[in-house]
Amino acid sequence: MSNRLANEDSPYLQQHKDNPVDWWPWCEEAFVQAEAQNKAIFISIGYSSCHWCHVMEEKVFEDKECADILNESFISIKVDREERPDIDKYYQEVYMLLNRRAGGWPTSIFCTPQNKPFFAATYIPPESNSGSIEGMGFKEITQLIARKVKEGIPNSLKMPMR
Repeated sequence: MSNRLANEDSPYLQQHKDNPVDWWPWCEEAFVQAEAQNKAIFISIGYSSCHWCHVMEEKVFEDKECADILNESFISIKVDREERPDIDKYYQEVYMLLNRRAGGWPTSIFCTPQNKPFFAATYIPPESNSGSIEGMGFKEITQLIARKVKEGIPNSLKMPMR
């Protein structure tokens, strides 16, 4: 079963068309849906020849449990950095501001339903591997974020970034 990436021209986005994740391409409708459904936004940025992008696809985006969490609680957007260098540049800067170090790919950005980024990472393994935030796995991070969004995001964070 293909997702919304099936009709995209980008070879990188085509690689993800059969993931169980309900991917959106970069489009205004995705952001409208996130706000209407009060769902956090997950943005994944990568490119075809990126080793860790392929690892994350295999270990996380093809994992049914990870996909179920994303599909239930997030609007997930896949971006090809070679097709949209403007978006990549913006979120690489967000990554650097949030983490105080240079980013890389895949870039994993979590935003409020209003597209205010609040957490950024590169490759995130599916399972946790230590007690620190940097050791949290994708399943644990996404469940925590989904729970926080359902509990309500303070009005001070509801600032449009589009």
